[in-house]
Amino acid sequence: MPNAQSLTIVKVGGSLYDLPDLGPRLSAWLATITGDVILVPGGGPMVETIRQLDGIHHLGEETCHWLALRTLTLNAHFLARLLPLASIIDDPLRRTGPVCILDAHPFALADEARPGRLPHSWAVTSDSLALRTAIVAEAGRLVLLKSIEAPATECGISSDLVDRHFAELLRQAQAGLVVEIVNLRAWARHSG
Repeated sequence: MPNAQSLTIVKVGGSLYDLPDLGPRLSAWLATITGDVILVPGGGPMVETIRQLDGIHHLGEETCHWLALRTLTLNAHFLARLLPLASIIDDPLRRTGPVCILDAHPFALADEARPGRLPHSWAVTSDSLALRTAIVAEAGRLVLLKSIEAPATECGISSDLVDRHFAELLRQAQAGLVVEIVNLRAWARHSG
């Protein structure tokens, strides 16, 4: 397996899906990364639909957890359409190229057997899923691509920008994992 420390996990926030130039912008941003990349799709409008259906039909957090993960499969295929050179994988330990997109549903199913699996609740979003992927893959870096700026904090990532489970999960992460937030909506290509 390639060196895990040169691996970057990149969560592509669902709030970015409405960017008309998301494909080219994401490709240009990815070109700035050294080493292999695994993209973890965010939920976006698909997961918001599950939230609305839960509010109407009281589906329960367990059911919604698995439905939301299934929507991330669809979002992985959406990102693959925007990044045709990327391949979809279901296991971050078996990468098939320098840029891969995680199919979160089979990953989460397999992760059920590992210690530290994610809780099945609305307290967990694709932010924690991306962090969990970084932990399992022993990645050196996690980048959360979002539509907002990350304010500087004394202890790292502001809890207002990630889900409620993220901080607890971060305490379980391997030493040296670098975590950052990038506002891809505001990111501009640097011409040289």
